[in-house]
Amino acid sequence: MPHAELRLNEPVGDEVKTTTCYMCACRCGIKVHLKDGRVRYIQGNPEHPVNRGVLCAKGSAGIMQHYSPARLCKPLLRVGERGAGEFREIEWDEALALATKWLGNIRATNPDKLAFFTGRDQSQALTGWWAQQFGTINYAAHGGFCSVNMAVAGMYTLGGSFWEFGEPDWERTKYLLMFGVAEDHDSNPIKLGLGKIKGRGAKLVAVNPVRTGYAAIADEWVGIRPGTDGQFVGALIQELLIHDWIDFDYLVRYTNAHHLVVRNPGCADDGLIARDAGDSPLCWDKRSSTAQSASSVDVTPAIVGEYDLPHGRKAIPAFQLLAERFLAPEYSANKVATQCGVDAGIIRRIAAEIADVAFKQEIRLPQRWMDSGGREHAEMIGRPVSIHAMRGIAAHANGFHTCRMLHTLQLLLGAIDTPGSFRYQPPYPKSVPPANRPGRSRKDNGALDAGPLGYVHAPEDLVVDADGAPRRIDKAFSWEYPLAAHGMLQSVIRNAWAGDPYPIDTLFLFMANMGWNSAMNTMQTRQMLCERNAAGDEYKIPHIIYSDAYDSETIAFADLVLPDTTYLERHDCISLLDRPISDADGASDAIRQPVCRPDRDVRPFQDVLLDLGARLKLPGMVDADGVVKYPGGYAQYMVEHERAPGVGLLAGWRGKDGGKQGVGEPNPHQLEVYKVNNCYWHAEIPVAGRYYKMANRDYLQWAKSLGFIGSTDAIVLELYSERLQKFRLAALGHGTTRPPERERERVARYFDPLPFWYESLDDSQAAAPNPQPYNLSAITQRPMFMYHSWGSQNAWLRQIAARNFLYLHPDTAAAHAVADGDWVWIESAHGRIRVQARHHAGTAPGTVWSWNAVGKRKGAWKLKPDAPEYTKGFLLNHVIDDLLPPRRDGHRYANADPVTGQAAWFDLRVRLIRDAEPAYAANSVEIAR
Repeated sequence: MPHAELRLNEPVGDEVKTTTCYMCACRCGIKVHLKDGRVRYIQGNPEHPVNRGVLCAKGSAGIMQHYSPARLCKPLLRVGERGAGEFREIEWDEALALATKWLGNIRATNPDKLAFFTGRDQSQALTGWWAQQFGTINYAAHGGFCSVNMAVAGMYTLGGSFWEFGEPDWERTKYLLMFGVAEDHDSNPIKLGLGKIKGRGAKLVAVNPVRTGYAAIADEWVGIRPGTDGQFVGALIQELLIHDWIDFDYLVRYTNAHHLVVRNPGCADDGLIARDAGDSPLCWDKRSSTAQSASSVDVTPAIVGEYDLPHGRKAIPAFQLLAERFLAPEYSANKVATQCGVDAGIIRRIAAEIADVAFKQEIRLPQRWMDSGGREHAEMIGRPVSIHAMRGIAAHANGFHTCRMLHTLQLLLGAIDTPGSFRYQPPYPKSVPPANRPGRSRKDNGALDAGPLGYVHAPEDLVVDADGAPRRIDKAFSWEYPLAAHGMLQSVIRNAWAGDPYPIDTLFLFMANMGWNSAMNTMQTRQMLCERNAAGDEYKIPHIIYSDAYDSETIAFADLVLPDTTYLERHDCISLLDRPISDADGASDAIRQPVCRPDRDVRPFQDVLLDLGARLKLPGMVDADGVVKYPGGYAQYMVEHERAPGVGLLAGWRGKDGGKQGVGEPNPHQLEVYKVNNCYWHAEIPVAGRYYKMANRDYLQWAKSLGFIGSTDAIVLELYSERLQKFRLAALGHGTTRPPERERERVARYFDPLPFWYESLDDSQAAAPNPQPYNLSAITQRPMFMYHSWGSQNAWLRQIAARNFLYLHPDTAAAHAVADGDWVWIESAHGRIRVQARHHAGTAPGTVWSWNAVGKRKGAWKLKPDAPEYTKGFLLNHVIDDLLPPRRDGHRYANADPVTGQAAWFDLRVRLIRDAEPAYAANSVEIAR
């Protein structure tokens, strides 16, 4: 067809329906064209606030996802050995009756024998609530092995975080630093934003070991050694401190930089914030030379010096402690340069550039506003330096403190929620940290007293027994990983297999491909799923229920398979209670609606979960008389369920007449109104409330009216974390809740109230050093054209890449005598894989990398037996151990951040061995024994 005759805006079918994309985490608005009830074309919705009509290759390829040959068609019951993939099709009544029997036995005896773990499901508001009603503490979600370091560091510092909780000020920023941003996450909004800043001539600096995607269009690429971002940022902080490039006014108004920290070595209050009789933090008022309330608007606080407190105690401002930390020689540009691979001159120049933009190119918006203390401001002053970060800095064992260091840099510049800087997205900011703590005990009706996930505020909130041992199967919220706010999905299979801390009965997984792409130590993980007890009469994990829409690698290991629909066949909810899609100027939520009917015997997992809950008579899913509360399934639940009076999953068109937003009675016609309004709701923040949200009276009142926050008090941003210090004090023997002896040194080291950098977990207690010289860092990059492991079954996306290579810098290749196209063994202490290498100048020397999620297990996803994903695609997961080397006492910790339990995917160290006489052109995996 001649190009001029294309009519791209005309429908290609007989009907067009709007819904929300599910091909990645952007959750863009889409229009789905149908003909005779079948999907013909998917386009972006120009009216949707997330993507404004833009749609990427993944979103367009949703039609191929919907009609994938890998779709499951009917419930399955295992008939052969676990792992063999032998099933018989059964009816839904039989499947649900069997699941109800297994789960019912557990709930009647010990609900914690159920481990319910969900992957990239985007419906944690439902699944977490369901686990709470069931009464199990053993629930976790995808974030624990993806980016929980970033989320927790932000929530314990700013009450918000990068990505889903905030964004750069795309309209006004003049300098953007991007650290380790995964290209498959939030890609359309980021691409739209990058287009804006590039069009205005703002500078984009990408700090990443690999130059792909966003980094490929950066004005400057900083090819950093993996895991050393914290050193680089620490050196930037030192340069700011040396030259006095600090926004001191911002610090004393919005942070705890001026709060007095008790200096009382060896005592129970050492390192805590000094407080008055009303528990208000104190500062030193320079005018009166006395300690005064730090929140008072009438004080002139000191930020350096040592001051006397009652009872002979001393105290110094938090800022001075921070300055002492980062002015140390270990954070000098010269010292850092030798370790992170970035020239000292570049570090100093970038520090000078961001200071110049922040202070000499400041933005002054003529917008009057009032802060929460009652002070009226004639304008909004902005520091137009933005920072954006993602999994590249999070997926390290030092990721929590690295992320905190990034936030420290932002705070010193005054670049949090000011014009031109990082901006919160509603419903954030929250209190630091948010008030919800993880559930620890069960009520009379068997439900947990709170959701199974949350934010620990003090040692007393940990989910441990009387001896301090973990109570959760994944050991989240224990002394080993105290702030594991998203749980530790990556640890559940090994711990359940080992019966550590106890055996479970049923592992219930949803969209968690733990048989392949979502597992470290992939080969042994699959073996654990199949291993029987000593008697040989039962599997070590007796029952595995798995729900997914597709025939993934994990299906073969399930005992019972509950087939899900595709995202185009169900109702779904993108809730402000869950993972929001707001922008910095307004709050948004959205729904999915079924645009076509399933042509298979499948059911939406959310409907199935509510059905199981009703069969089990769980609280909230049946009434006092045992009558099912949501016979209409998830669609009914989305409308009628209230998390608190007037607060439900959807914020738009609440109230009986649909006239309320945020808070209001359920509206029986709510879904119909959403569908008429392109399946989304959006509420603009008052103009005077769009910046300084943590202390802006207009914003705080607006947020409270919508139910986002419970108080209009200012949210104090924390340079210094007293909550971390409380854990350190417990490790030093103070307080009533203390860690077991084995954990004390570890907790005292890593629960530092100020961020710091460390290369790896302290190995002084390792049983023996590894003699092998693993001198290369190995990481993966998320391909923008795919998302996790979903896209590699997609006929259109496979045309972009159906296999992967190991990429390395030409200098690294020369040092290992590897020519472009050679087959090599990439070897770790855990095992080795045979892969094909390609030269890539956009890779930092000393680093090798590959695309994630391309290599598949033969027999999965309904690909042909000779598919390149099987024969030439590979996973680095095979050579990543899920445990650290054993300590002298024999104990092995998870390969994770010691604060949050974040899986340390990118701490992998390898060596490269050229295959001198390759006999075949295919991959291979060998695991060390």
